[in-house]
Amino acid sequence: MELIGKYGSNSDLSAAIGLSNLGNQFWNLTPAELIEDSIIMGEGMLTDTGALAIETGEFTGRSPKDRFIVRDDITEFTVWWGDVNIGFSPEKFDAIYQRMKDYLNEKDVYVRDTYACADPTHRMNIRVVTELPWSNMFAYNMFLRPTDEEIRNFSPEWHILCIPSFKADPEIDGTRQHNFAILNFTTKIILIGGTGYTGEIKKGIFSALNFILPHDKNVLSMHCSANIGEQGDTAIFFGLSGTGKTTLSSDPNRRLIGDDEHGWSDNTVFNFEGGCYAKTIDLSKDKEPQIYDAIKFGALLENIGFENESSHPDYTDSTITENTRVSYPIDHIENIVVPSIGGAPKNIFFLTADAYGVLPPISKLTTSQAMYHFMSGYTAKVAGTEVGITEPTTTFSAGFGAAFLPLHPAKYAKLLGDKLNDTGINVWLINTGWTGGSYGVGNRMKLSYTRAMITAALTGKLKDVVYESLPVFELSFPTVCEGVPAELLNPRNTWSDKSAYDLTAANLANKFVKNFEKFASETSEDILAAAPKVLV
Repeated sequence: MELIGKYGSNSDLSAAIGLSNLGNQFWNLTPAELIEDSIIMGEGMLTDTGALAIETGEFTGRSPKDRFIVRDDITEFTVWWGDVNIGFSPEKFDAIYQRMKDYLNEKDVYVRDTYACADPTHRMNIRVVTELPWSNMFAYNMFLRPTDEEIRNFSPEWHILCIPSFKADPEIDGTRQHNFAILNFTTKIILIGGTGYTGEIKKGIFSALNFILPHDKNVLSMHCSANIGEQGDTAIFFGLSGTGKTTLSSDPNRRLIGDDEHGWSDNTVFNFEGGCYAKTIDLSKDKEPQIYDAIKFGALLENIGFENESSHPDYTDSTITENTRVSYPIDHIENIVVPSIGGAPKNIFFLTADAYGVLPPISKLTTSQAMYHFMSGYTAKVAGTEVGITEPTTTFSAGFGAAFLPLHPAKYAKLLGDKLNDTGINVWLINTGWTGGSYGVGNRMKLSYTRAMITAALTGKLKDVVYESLPVFELSFPTVCEGVPAELLNPRNTWSDKSAYDLTAANLANKFVKNFEKFASETSEDILAAAPKVLV
């Protein structure tokens, strides 16, 4: 066995997490070295952009039903157990961990020392041990990168062990099938096996932080993007897939803090990560110039196709998956904040693609409404986004990221409400979806109009205008907005058939109320009072 690369005083995997009898250990290799190893092993190829392209194998996305949390003294009465957070016994964890360690006997591994949270107060040191060099490269891209001096004295708080070729036996290991991701808050170890999908690595740590920061440190953890304006004002953008979160937070007049995961302490909004993990399906330089230009040497492309058997990526190719991805260090983008920290936000945007055409294109929320819509996390999928969807389908994801929330959604909503009270922070609900009718009848809101509304909100131009209230949802929306036709601001007025609008609005309101029933027992009265008023 030989240690190769950069390693510090705490470099004994046997003493730290019981990994012994290994082959060679490659510590903190450079991206160039990891790329070279990937190509030599037949695990990837260089594209003509300089990026490394790999295939993640059987799994090209996360597997939420195969993510587990060890149920022990720390988690038993704190985690919100259910379909999202599935319990796993400590004994089963120990057993599958031992089998993984035995599996690695005399095998080479790649080790990465890294950390999460740009705010030093909340820094979490992480050691990632991977079977494959490109998995290690993903960790380099996505987490924050210690200096050489920090590596020499590195002491990990959490460990991740990622072995895609190790497949669980459900009858022996207690998993649902052969792939798994298991979090253990007592040992501070995350086990990933049976899947090469790199997103499991970053989402494992995100899930851990979503427990630790709110529960232990009173910090709100958020699935959002964030940027800073020329005056130093921070803005936060929440939104599920297809709502425009990445597009709308990319602004040439504002610097990016981060594109996906952040914490909000008393005085700072800070990025958890040191990179970006973006979808590439149908990517073009015109639509997403920042992402397009970031795909160069050091970037990692996943499951893409190529043009005419060349080395030129074909971002329209969904042969392997619709969920084609790229990861890259955040400094592949020029217009960023260094370090990735901003002050408390001045404006918060909840983005929803309402395919029913009911919600206003922009509305200003009260604190109670903000907490309600934050817990609801609504958007709607339309035909073409997923196989089998032929008409609008409602999607609710608490906190705009329910799959990664170990605690009850009310905990995160209360933290948000506490931060909003008496602060003057504006919370806006932005409908990037349909106007003039539902999907198939109306039209998608023009991106230029949505950008104009967000700009008006950010620059204070909506502060002193007249507002009206939308019936049923009781949302307050401006009657004028620079750069936007006034007739678009009231969604009911854009429908030629007003009775059809009223019926559609009532149906959507019922869906909101029905979805919220599972939260009611642990939700305060003021949040419940912000629900749509369903007409009986």
